[in-house]
Order: sequence, then C-alpha cells, then structure tokens
Amino acid sequence: MVTPLVGVLALQGDVVDHCRALEAVGARSRTVRRPEELTGLDGIVLPGGESTTIDKLSRRFGLRDPLVDALAAGLPAYGSCAGMIMLADELLDGLGDQQTFGGLDVTVRRNAFGRQVDSFETDLDVVGIEGPLHAVFIRAPWVERVGAGVEVLASAAGHPVAVRQGRLLATSFHPEATADTRVHALFVAGL
Repeated sequence: MVTPLVGVLALQGDVVDHCRALEAVGARSRTVRRPEELTGLDGIVLPGGESTTIDKLSRRFGLRDPLVDALAAGLPAYGSCAGMIMLADELLDGLGDQQTFGGLDVTVRRNAFGRQVDSFETDLDVVGIEGPLHAVFIRAPWVERVGAGVEVLASAAGHPVAVRQGRLLATSFHPEATADTRVHALFVAGL
C-alpha cells in the first residue's frame, strides 16, 4: 500500500499541527505555498486561520486559480474552520470582495458562533467516528445551507458543523488543536 501524500495549505493557520496529525495517522505531509507544490498530492488540508487573509495570500502567491482547478478536478480536501469557509460554494458575512475556493455545496456563515471571546469547547457525536469527539471552536463558522449531495456528520447549536460531500470534508472546529487525530484519520481513510 502506498502512503498517501497530503498537502497542507501553508499560507496561515495551524499548519504544523495538521502535518503532525496527518503523519500520526499514516500519511505523508507537504506544505503548499506555490502552485507547483500541488503536483502529486493525494489530498490537501485547508487549515483554520483568517479566511480573508488566506484568500488574499492565495491570490498573491498565484495559488488560488490552480487550487480551485485542482478541487474542481477532484482533489480530495479537508477544511477546518477557515478551511471550511474556503471550501464553501457560498459565503455569508464575508468581507468586501472575499472569495472562496469552492467545491463544497454549502452556504457557510463566517464567525457564526461569535467573536474570539465566544470561543468554546464541547463534545460532539460525529458520524464515522466512534465515541464523542472533543471539539474546539474558535470564531467558528457554521453551515446554513446544505446541498443535496452533502452529508451532515455533526451539529452544534442547531447547525451543521461537520459535513462531507464525496471526498470533501469540512469541520467548523479545530481537531488539530487537540491530540485526537480521528478526523484526520477519517479524511485519510477516504483518499
């Protein structure tokens, strides 16, 4: 069996923690800042951070269009928090000309759970993961509309916070902020 190679978008956010989690579940990882670093990947992780900054830096580094094309061509992706925002086809409460990479047929509301001081942790039941998962929400988005092909894996406060559409996976929370690697394992198992 070939060990999958998963890129981690390294423009902002918890890049090192995602690489650590991927390697803990048996994948190889590679940071991605330039278009040529997308070549040969079996999947990509879009970390949390500030979605407006990720959007701007992806354009500045010439990475936006190649990444959009790769996702449209079927590159599997996992997005956590801001990564969920970047995968969404539609965004609510974005800033000005903010764009997403798209691919995931959902509408996501940015900072839906409130400001930094409203950050919280809770245990969730997640489809595909046995037992409760401790989830860290930091200025987290939530999903307001789910497309026909999107499966809701977990909800909090009455809104989807973990969704999957084919080989695209997204969570409002940050599994990389804990020692629990089961979300990364779920993603890698689908590659």
